This record gives sequence, structure tokens and C-alpha cells, in this order.
Amino acid sequence: MIDTDAPLNEEDLDPDPVVEFDRWFHLAEIVGEPQPNAMALATVTPSGKPAVRMVLLYRVDVRGFVFFTNYESDKGLDLAEHPNAALAFYWPRLHRQVRANGPVTLTSRQESEEYWGQRPYGNRVSASASAQSRPLASRAILESEVARLEALHPEHPPLPRFWGGYRVLPEAIEFWQGRSNRLHDRLRYVRAGRGWRVQRLAP
Repeated sequence: MIDTDAPLNEEDLDPDPVVEFDRWFHLAEIVGEPQPNAMALATVTPSGKPAVRMVLLYRVDVRGFVFFTNYESDKGLDLAEHPNAALAFYWPRLHRQVRANGPVTLTSRQESEEYWGQRPYGNRVSASASAQSRPLASRAILESEVARLEALHPEHPPLPRFWGGYRVLPEAIEFWQGRSNRLHDRLRYVRAGRGWRVQRLAP
């Protein structure tokens, strides 16, 4: 049984926020969060307006949080103009949230190829067929393109030039633990040279 009202103390945190994130993520998997890798991705449009949507985390390590998408999608165009992003994870069964923000870079083509090869066949065909975020006259047009690509590539659809990964290198990562009476615990890691310092924030 997980105590969702347990205190979050500075001394309980790992000095490395990536290690701490892994702990929380693993716990979210243990308690059966339906999709623990789902994260909100916030960007800034070329006109300076905020935009947010849900994407899936592929991996996190010392180099940052990695996700994959269409480079020509709205979020891809946002990141090309303003290569910074904010992320948010929420795990209601744990009453926990993690937020991170920082600059964004593209993954290497090799990394994108490796991930592409792991995806189910149908997912690869769909990603190749979709001009993501662009207006579509009808679903039939999309399904026709899927059928064309399935006939052209019955086994191994190649990685499209417009599809690949992004890496968010966090400058700050905040761990939020919900508590009774809304007296929540918020502890934020902020980069300090090659390490991190931890700040407690008011709820």
C-alpha cells in the first residue's frame, strides 16, 4: 500500500534528479498507472503563443528526456523556432507530479533509426502516411495513403526524413507530492555547475 500523504523531505531525495525520477517512474509502474510515460509537452508557437499536448516519453538519462514525433508537426515547427520546452508528468494514484524545463535538441539520426525499428509495423506506416497537424480533407485520403505505403513497404517501412526524436535537457526539475489540506511538498532541482541544488517551494 502506497501512502499518498507521505512527506517529501530533502534528505530523502537522490542528489541526481534523473535517479529520483527513475524511482518515481518505477513506482508509478508498480501501482498500475495506466500510462506512466505520458507527459504534457509545452512549447511556444512562432507567434509567441503557448501550446501544449500529450506525448510519450521514450527514455530519460543524464542527457535529458527523449520523445519522438513528426518534425513538420505543429510542435516540431514550434521547437524549430523556439527550441525550449516544458514537461509535466502526473500520476494520480501516487498523488505525484514531476515538472521539467530546458532547451531542446534533435536526437541523432542513428537514435531515431534505432527507435523506429522497434515500433510496431502499423505505427511506422501511420507515422509515414500522416502530414501531422496539417488540414485533411477526409479520413479516406489518409487511409488511402496508408494502403499505398503498405503495398510499397510490406515489411520494413523506412524512417521518413521528417520524423525523429527530440531531447529536452532539463535546467530545472520539480518533484511535487500531494499532501492533506493542500499543504503539498514541492522540491525543485536547479542546475548548479556540474551538479544540482535543491530548493523547497511553497505549495
